[in-house]
Amino acid sequence: MRRRLRSEENHKKSPSFDFNSLLKNRARLIGGSIGIVLLALLIWYTIYIFQGLPSLTELEHYEPKLATKIYSANNVVIKELYTQKREIVPLKDIPDHMKKALIDTEDRRFWNHWGFDLKRTIKAAFIDVVHMSKSQGASTITQQLARELYLTKKKKLTRKIRELITAVQIERHYSKPEILEMYLNHVYYGHGAYGIKGAAEYYFNKKVQDLTVDESAVLVGLLRSPARYSPIRHYDRSIRRRNTVLYMMLSNGDLTKEAYDKDIKKPIILAQGGRQTDKDIAPYFTEWIRQKLEAVYGMSLYTNGYKIYTTLDTRVQAAAENAVHQQLPKLQARVLRNILLHKKEKEILSKYIGDPDSLKAVLKNKALRDSLLNKYVAVQVALIAIEPDNGHILAMIGGRDFKESKFNRAIQAKRQPGSAFKPFIYTAVIDNGYPPTYEVLNQPVVLFMRDGTRWIPHNYDHSQGGPTTLREALRRSLNLVSARLLQELVKPSVVVEYAHRMGIHTPLQAVDALALGTSGVTPIDIASAYSVFPDLGVHVDPIAITKIENRNGEVIQDNAPKRREVLSAATAYIMTTMLQTVINRGTGASARTVYHFMRPAGGKTGTTDNFTDAWFVGFTPQISTAVWVGIDNPAQSLGQGQTGAQAALPIWSKFMKAAHDTLQLPVKGFIMPPGVVRVKICMDSHKLATPYCPRTMEEVFPKNLAPTERCPIHTGRFGNPKQGKHPKKKRVIF
Repeated sequence: MRRRLRSEENHKKSPSFDFNSLLKNRARLIGGSIGIVLLALLIWYTIYIFQGLPSLTELEHYEPKLATKIYSANNVVIKELYTQKREIVPLKDIPDHMKKALIDTEDRRFWNHWGFDLKRTIKAAFIDVVHMSKSQGASTITQQLARELYLTKKKKLTRKIRELITAVQIERHYSKPEILEMYLNHVYYGHGAYGIKGAAEYYFNKKVQDLTVDESAVLVGLLRSPARYSPIRHYDRSIRRRNTVLYMMLSNGDLTKEAYDKDIKKPIILAQGGRQTDKDIAPYFTEWIRQKLEAVYGMSLYTNGYKIYTTLDTRVQAAAENAVHQQLPKLQARVLRNILLHKKEKEILSKYIGDPDSLKAVLKNKALRDSLLNKYVAVQVALIAIEPDNGHILAMIGGRDFKESKFNRAIQAKRQPGSAFKPFIYTAVIDNGYPPTYEVLNQPVVLFMRDGTRWIPHNYDHSQGGPTTLREALRRSLNLVSARLLQELVKPSVVVEYAHRMGIHTPLQAVDALALGTSGVTPIDIASAYSVFPDLGVHVDPIAITKIENRNGEVIQDNAPKRREVLSAATAYIMTTMLQTVINRGTGASARTVYHFMRPAGGKTGTTDNFTDAWFVGFTPQISTAVWVGIDNPAQSLGQGQTGAQAALPIWSKFMKAAHDTLQLPVKGFIMPPGVVRVKICMDSHKLATPYCPRTMEEVFPKNLAPTERCPIHTGRFGNPKQGKHPKKKRVIF
């Protein structure tokens, strides 16, 4: 009993268990933890928000993606390179009605807010809640610019917060007019048109300053959704959107009722065929430049808005293209006739059509057969023109059709030059002390090839003869004389050294067959090497780009001509006169007689075995040009008789005549340098002519090699010139 009482007493004295207090403590603990977590999340989210913002440097330096422009020497844009075709137009050149249309439609309080329109945002949010959608746009022009420049277009809360903060930062760094200019030049107007200039050109083929009020309203209407409101794809929808913009201008007092009523009735008159943005001038040339510069500048070439100034002249390029287009169809027709004449159509087409039945059907269908033959056996052409004194490339054609084949034959094709290589042999001979009157036997000779086999070449006309002067041998392009020169006067290795020194960069085999031009060269190299002759022994590396400017107009690359003396002036001049003889009365004479190119000029034909390659390379004091004609497959012939004079010279002659006339270049002769003399000689003895010599000519010599003795053959001992008993004289000048 006592124990129970004592126990009850003790129980009354012990403290009671407070459950509510425990719950409160736990709630405080959980609440505190949640608060800490939320605070941590808030801090993390804040950091996350600010990490996604553009840096101050990005904000302070507005550098939109701009198109790089390639200019010709006569200041024509020949190519644009871009990922976004954009060009900046100063705000002062943008019509006021364009600015007002934009502000009235997109951001009426633009001039008053600080980047964020709170009233408009709340109103838009309320409408979105009521309609349970996200259809209302509340972004100011500055917010839209922030999104376009630095952020994505995904409608997320995070992006909207970043957009707001960035807009405020933009307003701190730029004035309102600057923001307006940036916006109009940056935004996308659809169909690949970035910026107001691109849009004005694409849709209306106009300069920005020439836009009318209704046209500006069309462009502003595109900004909400370029695809939805495109006047090209959705004309009626674009009309309605334009009229909405005009109404906004009316309601804001920026358009009179009379003007509004007039403009809403106007049709949208688009440019015929859209904007001509993709230039197609000298595509082989511009693609060559693009590849060279991309290796240096990478992708910035397409986004940094460089200005690339080149040497190409669009007038000269047009002359080249006209000359090629006049001749190429004729050459293609000749090739087709030759194939059919020799009944090779089945042999050729079987390489491309494996099924015998299909091949038989094609051969029976004349139109299809001829079409496929012209496709598979396409005559190609390369032309390159260079200014001798500075190396500027004036024109370049790398093939018959750039869309069909991007392979640039003017730069990349290594083809046998045939007799067009002979001037390098004669240059080595003249430079080593032999005058143009030196005689070589025009008789068969045995050549030993690198593999040890014997080869007996022949002249093109299978002729033979006795001693022949160097000038006469080059005039007639005698293979036998060229072969003897390598065997008797200069070694092949010496000729290779001369050719490389003058500008040939391809490997050349130092063998006797070099006499017939069997080692491949490129048209650009041989045109450059020939320019040494009119430039009196000085070689200038070919130049395509004169300078490059960045978007700020600062010159970041400046290319000056690289000149070096590779021949004596005397040798260069003597070779020039010998090559003049080729054009005046040699294998290139049709340039004068048929195509009436009468300016002082020198040049050389070139034809390879089986008429595979046809060349003409020649020059005036102002332009050096190489023309190659052939078929990409070197096993395929151009056809019997398609020599350099027949296939390539017509293109060269027509081009050179048109180029000189178009540029209005003065008629200039070749300058005879000191150390060279011109004397009248007897064509029989090659000594100084006497009054009794029946055939005379003027010849040029290095001063130390000029003849000093009078002709010993025609002395007048058996005739008195006063009595007219000597033969009638004939005089030849080159």
